[in-house]
Amino acid sequence: MATKVLMVCLGNICRSPLAEGILKSKVDSKHVKVDSAGTSAYHQGELPDQRSIDIANLNSIDITDQRSRPFLKSDFEEFDYIYVMDASNYKNVCELTDKPEYLKKVKMIMNARFEGLDVEVPDPYHDSINGFKNVYEMLDEACTVIANKLN
Repeated sequence: MATKVLMVCLGNICRSPLAEGILKSKVDSKHVKVDSAGTSAYHQGELPDQRSIDIANLNSIDITDQRSRPFLKSDFEEFDYIYVMDASNYKNVCELTDKPEYLKKVKMIMNARFEGLDVEVPDPYHDSINGFKNVYEMLDEACTVIANKLN
């Protein structure tokens, strides 16, 4: 049975689609399934932000098959690991359950790289392409650690 990983940010158009694409590029798709979601449904059904698509393409990753979707309570049952991008996402996801076994699945993604420091991945939405480049680099580092644990 495949391990299932969910990446979560606010709108599911910038950070989590990049994290999904990056992790998918580093794992065996037969053994690890990766998806992404947002804590808001504001962009539901939309493609990732063009700047996320562009930075992914620069790194030979295609994320144009992704569409934004909201995080659902059923995701706690569906996924083995739920990686969030920042403290606000963490709080929003954790508020949807009181089950300890579900709460254990929720982790700040950069803790994969900097254990226990709760480093946040900044939301690049209102930033320039440099913000997206920085986010890509952060997520690439974290996803490398995660992939090494999953492979």
